[in-house]
Amino acid sequence: MTTPPHPPFRVGLVGYGLAGSAFHAPLIATTPGLRLEAVVTANPERREKLRAEHPDARALDTPEALFADPDALDLVVIASPNRTHVPLARAALTAGLATVVDKPLAATAAAALDLCEFAENRGVLLSVFQNRRWDGDFLTARHLVETGALGRVHRFESRFERFRPKPKAGWRELADPAEAGGTLYDLGSHLVDQAVALFGPVESVYAEIDTRRDGAVVDDDSFLALTHHGGVRSHLWTSAVTPLVGPRLRVLGDRAGYVKFGMDPQEDELKAGRRPDGARPWGADDEARFGAFGTNGNAAPLPTLPGDYPAYYAGIAAALAGTAPPPVDPRDAVSTLTVLEAARASAATGTVVKLPR
Repeated sequence: MTTPPHPPFRVGLVGYGLAGSAFHAPLIATTPGLRLEAVVTANPERREKLRAEHPDARALDTPEALFADPDALDLVVIASPNRTHVPLARAALTAGLATVVDKPLAATAAAALDLCEFAENRGVLLSVFQNRRWDGDFLTARHLVETGALGRVHRFESRFERFRPKPKAGWRELADPAEAGGTLYDLGSHLVDQAVALFGPVESVYAEIDTRRDGAVVDDDSFLALTHHGGVRSHLWTSAVTPLVGPRLRVLGDRAGYVKFGMDPQEDELKAGRRPDGARPWGADDEARFGAFGTNGNAAPLPTLPGDYPAYYAGIAAALAGTAPPPVDPRDAVSTLTVLEAARASAATGTVVKLPR
């Protein structure tokens, strides 16, 4: 994706924790047409990290300092704790600044919808950072679905599982619903978004949501069964208490299937300080972790398409230039949150929850 010549769009980033420092900042800084202009963080250690990694970016203490001069920016990225997403995004949009918000967009579907309508009424770009749409395994599965290589798909299985038997300190472990903590909102936001991106709107939801770890006060082990309007059933797992993980994803059709183990490498690469700067191939999967495509007794390794997180911000640059829509429609986040809320209702009642068309 290319954009016409334009002075780099100036980006202000709110938050320099894991999301801000490992995902957003390096992707913004290496995207042609974008420039990381300022970062909000009052933490002294994070400021030192910012100075070392992005010496040309200004460090600011508060979001208010960022919004005080909206003419100095073209885009604001919200990578702060979940409870701050809506008020900070609203402040940025009020200032007339295009806005990207890390997932989940909000703690409730109603709040997310209200924010979407606010952006639409003001005519300001709003998008959600659903980077897992550019995981290599998902891109491979999507290619197989869209080309018909699997035949008529009837089941999709997807997992984000890890083994963290002891709760870690931080806002994601807080019980207040406003924090949108727990694995369901943290990882389930990706799983549901991927399922809906592949197979369309959801008709009904059944869920089992548990808190397994001693001392934990938020969910850490969940299973969702979604029935899509087109008839595909998606089974989704998200867990922090899985000592032996299952397949990352499996897609079954009436002609063939695809099964893949192991996580996309891009997160680990970013955390290790590697950057998609063109100096080396990016997002390439290890050959030993290629998935299998075919049928029982007739399956073969299938090279994983390269992961492409940089595509998200390339899409944002194009949207800012007016040559393409945002790479993720914020109303997709409303659909995802509607499914997650239905999952909570299902788990609480032990029933299947029907969603309106």
